[in-house]
Amino acid sequence: MSLNLASFLEQAALVRPDKAALVLENMRMTYAEVATAAQRVANILRSKGIGRGDIVALMLPNTPHFPIVYYGILYAGAIALPMNPTLKYRDILYQLGESGAKGLFIWKDCAPEAYRIISQLPECRLLAVVEPKLEASTPEAGESFIALMASADPEFEMIPTRPDDTAVVIFTSSLGGKTYGAELSHFNLYSNAMAIREYVIRFDPEDVCLATLPLFHAFGQMTMMNVPFLAHSTVVLLPRFEPMHAFTLIAREQVTLLCVVPAMLHLMTTFKHESTFDLSSIHCVTTGGAALPKQTAIDFEKRFHISVVEGYGLTETSPVVSFNRIESNRLGSVGKPLWGTVLRIQREDGSFADPGEIGEVVLRGHYVMKGYLHAPEATARVMAGGWFHTGDLGYLDQDGYLFLTGLKKDIIIRAGLNIYPCEVEAVLEEHPAILEAAMVGLPDPVRGQEPKAFIVLKPGSNVTEKELAAFCRQELASYKCPRSFEFIDALPRNADGQIQKELLRTRHNAV
Repeated sequence: MSLNLASFLEQAALVRPDKAALVLENMRMTYAEVATAAQRVANILRSKGIGRGDIVALMLPNTPHFPIVYYGILYAGAIALPMNPTLKYRDILYQLGESGAKGLFIWKDCAPEAYRIISQLPECRLLAVVEPKLEASTPEAGESFIALMASADPEFEMIPTRPDDTAVVIFTSSLGGKTYGAELSHFNLYSNAMAIREYVIRFDPEDVCLATLPLFHAFGQMTMMNVPFLAHSTVVLLPRFEPMHAFTLIAREQVTLLCVVPAMLHLMTTFKHESTFDLSSIHCVTTGGAALPKQTAIDFEKRFHISVVEGYGLTETSPVVSFNRIESNRLGSVGKPLWGTVLRIQREDGSFADPGEIGEVVLRGHYVMKGYLHAPEATARVMAGGWFHTGDLGYLDQDGYLFLTGLKKDIIIRAGLNIYPCEVEAVLEEHPAILEAAMVGLPDPVRGQEPKAFIVLKPGSNVTEKELAAFCRQELASYKCPRSFEFIDALPRNADGQIQKELLRTRHNAV
């Protein structure tokens, strides 16, 4: 049996070839045009000897290039590895090296980071530098995407893949904090898209979706690309969220479906402007990626008279596992499990909790990843007992609605993006002046949490906050960088030597 996620695009191009698939400002591409461009990408890969089972990375913003390259990789039977375009040298090198990627499509503005590492990756046969404009460039290393596309054949017969073949790898962190590549199969993603459309929101060809969530992220990738393409809807691309721009696009394009993180809802609700914004075309707003404050939902609905429904998922679960529905929305919860998911609350002793009792959220079903790439031990840990252990704490009420209460794992969620303190701490401790570092997340009304680093200096050393901020920007993606620093004499530890981060949070609040 063959199943390839790229059939979403191929079927849309066959059934509605002239339907607008992608919109970016004044540029429009039909489904036929997107499919042809994706087939050119598949032919580029074939010309480099890249095919079924090979991993190909893409570091692209929310422009038409992302879905074209993403589906082109899948057309070729290869595996897509979406990466955050803001990643720096060490993260790029790690993800490409760990995955053994055979190719990389990278946004021109990000290319200098790739130039630093490409010679260290002999397996990487293709470096395609993607230009923002339709003009071929002469990159310092690699090849021009525009030039490659111009010479590629526009026809390609999709390579058959099996349902259990890996379609996409997305790097995320396990319970231990180390970053691993979650392997998501064609069936994982196909069934998740079908369930969202059938049981959460009924996307249809008349719908217009505003894709402002980053498409490299599992949440945006599924809800604002895969599901709309399955439904033959139109996707309006917004590479960088800004309320005024979003309001303008919603009115101009008559957007019907909007998927955002809570920070975006807050910015829209509190945006002050003399103009009135016409959001009457929207029939539903969905949110996820971070906890939705009840007041944010209430204020948004009061101002715009549009329902907000919240859901929950993880990269390892393709990603959506539960969601509210408009007709049965329970504010404060993240809804009921989707069809195809069995979800339980587990006590510390491994038994299952009663309704209302808090424990770890564990689940199994159609959407759970195949495992972590090249990491069987980490996979075994997170799949202990046959259940995927999320590291999130919560409870189920009497009606089966899931309420999240906290995190079992050490993680900071800033505007829907996960930050793993252990990774940032390790980078900080590479600084010659730093003896130890610990980072915590502090509450923020807009972004949910903001990272703060506590620093212990080596005897006789000195460094300023400004210098540390510059060091972090050089070594880390911008969203991972601490927003503030505090120098202390020693980190608080318990009898086992573990850092007591709750005391650091208390220390901050007391200042």
